[in-house]
Amino acid sequence: MRVLVLLSLLALPGARVAAAAEKAAPEPRVGAREVLTGIDALEADQFRELSGKRIGLITNQTGKDRAGRPTALVLAESTTVQLKALFSPEHGFAGVSEADSISSETYRMPDGRDIPVYSLYGGTRAPTAEMLRGLDALVFDIQDIGARFYTYPTTMAMAMEAAAAADLDFIVLDRPNPISGDILEGPVLSAGIRDFIAYFPVPVRHGMTVGELARLHNVTAKVGARLEVVPLRGWTRGMWYDQTGLPWTRPSPNMPDLESATLYPGICNFEPMDLSVGRGTPAPFRWVGAPWLKADEVVARLKKAGLAGVAFEAETLTPTKSVYQNQKCAGVRMRVTDRVKVRPLAVFAHLLAAIRDLHPGRFDVPWGKERRWIGTDALKELYEKGAGPEKMIELFDAGPKEFEPIRRAFLLY
Repeated sequence: MRVLVLLSLLALPGARVAAAAEKAAPEPRVGAREVLTGIDALEADQFRELSGKRIGLITNQTGKDRAGRPTALVLAESTTVQLKALFSPEHGFAGVSEADSISSETYRMPDGRDIPVYSLYGGTRAPTAEMLRGLDALVFDIQDIGARFYTYPTTMAMAMEAAAAADLDFIVLDRPNPISGDILEGPVLSAGIRDFIAYFPVPVRHGMTVGELARLHNVTAKVGARLEVVPLRGWTRGMWYDQTGLPWTRPSPNMPDLESATLYPGICNFEPMDLSVGRGTPAPFRWVGAPWLKADEVVARLKKAGLAGVAFEAETLTPTKSVYQNQKCAGVRMRVTDRVKVRPLAVFAHLLAAIRDLHPGRFDVPWGKERRWIGTDALKELYEKGAGPEKMIELFDAGPKEFEPIRRAFLLY
């Protein structure tokens, strides 16, 4: 299948040249609506870091410059860069598929060339030697969401490992952490847990950009890649995505907006359980439900808890996909009232305890799967002992304290 790009060639807003080496110090914030991503900085720098190189680009629909042009098109039109291959993550090159395996495609360039697009999801999750043959570098440009179990950074890490093995440069075009970079939540991934959604020894909500995660992985996993990060310009750690002036592009099919992304690090922990997390509803990751859920009683407990930054109400919805597809479900709707104060892992803890206590014998947690999301077996022990949400939150709060001193060495902003 061919993917045709029909975007007008808009001029890039003026910007000073950005430093591209991963050790470069970022510039201070220059004001809202002036944040430049890595691809914008690369353009402003006349593609100096990629000059003369034959590259493979790992990207999807979120890889675009400030003018809205796909990074693939920007690089293909450069006279100093040779774009030879494209690689896509989960959900495919266009970011619309929810299939487990995405077949390869080709990308039609304006000059009529077809560039191969290799899937890095399904059966092949890292570039093979054959895919990398004839390349000098791999470039990564995908928007992350800020939670450990989102798969795009894992794709980046596995591609970095393949680049190191093939003696290729690896260049990350950095992008903002959309839910800010100064709030950390949840357990650090235990050493005994390793999975595609559990790849980095970081808390659930890690507070890092993809470029910073790349720096951490290169060192802590002893990858030894020739890594460069083209840094953001004008982004500071406390900024949320809607403060950057960058348009929101749905990173995956069930991430429609920033509110869903804000609650995602907590609510996605219900993914392997017998609950809908809102896939196929107007409120993915802002609602959980099931036909058997005592939603009114759960909401009453949550309101009594007085959690900061979030409001709850009972709402009946019918998911059109995933768990309880096409079944009417009683559910709990969450609305963020203060995104700085809300702690999605605390919301998860209170919901988990309430659903357990109100549905004895009906609700069970498949801990063999759940450990991949929450990243520790310690929650299982607390849950089975009947511990309240406060004890769970104590466990979650230990992660950031453990991780923060480690994180500092890899921060760019």
